[in-house]
Amino acid sequence: MTADYRIADVEVRGGRLRVGVWGPDDGPAVLAVHGVTANHLSWALVAEALPGVRLIAPDLRGRGRSSELPGPWGMATHADDLAAVIETLVGQSVPIVGHSMGAFVAVALADRHPAMAGEVLLVDGGLPLSAPVDLGPARERLGMSFESVQAHRDFWRPHPALRDAWGPAIVDYVDYDLVGVAPDLRSSVSVEAVLADTAEQFADVIAVLDRPLALLTVSRGLSNEPPGLYPSEVLRDWQGRLPQLEVIRLPDLNHYTVVLSPSGASLVAAKVRDLLA
Repeated sequence: MTADYRIADVEVRGGRLRVGVWGPDDGPAVLAVHGVTANHLSWALVAEALPGVRLIAPDLRGRGRSSELPGPWGMATHADDLAAVIETLVGQSVPIVGHSMGAFVAVALADRHPAMAGEVLLVDGGLPLSAPVDLGPARERLGMSFESVQAHRDFWRPHPALRDAWGPAIVDYVDYDLVGVAPDLRSSVSVEAVLADTAEQFADVIAVLDRPLALLTVSRGLSNEPPGLYPSEVLRDWQGRLPQLEVIRLPDLNHYTVVLSPSGASLVAAKVRDLLA
């Protein structure tokens, strides 16, 4: 974790939303939104690759240290929460980058609060899904308990999408997810929030946006399998429907390593710099 990392709490409906912040307070700001069972530490490597940039990343309602916030959940709720984050911590429009489900939140934020959302970067998400996605171990762990922090790490370590990228950033990310006391440690993620939010990833919200959009997409999916979340034919169809959509294909990465590996994070960071420029 970089030395300039700190946390903030922002008032939202029902309580306080936890937010991680990297970079100088006077640096250009960008809001980063994590995925459906993730937390804000999924952005740590991207933040490290953006020296001088203030990267602001919340724990979405129902996850991390925002897990006790009440429902209802859904993209509109998350968008309203993030508008409060921008208003409180920045006070003006900022670029938005969203990964996985966070990309759907970014689209909803741009739709509901256009004055708060600058340019939008989607990272392997945001385009409506045509079929349910198997979250695999990420979903399985939500019903489990772990006797120790190490047992939780051992659960994640063989994950086919993470094992070759395993390192300190992923360890920090999975450790942060835990709540409770050993030997009854559990994920902070609310199953109810995941179910509610997943159901909304089939909605065609993106079609109403008339602003330029960029999508970074990868060649492998949530279990490191080809062809990835969005096959080539799906991307071609969406580019035909949305002429304002720029699609950038990133080879040799999967749905997780696009942000949780140094190589993926550097490519995402490069595109964020383009937005800030």
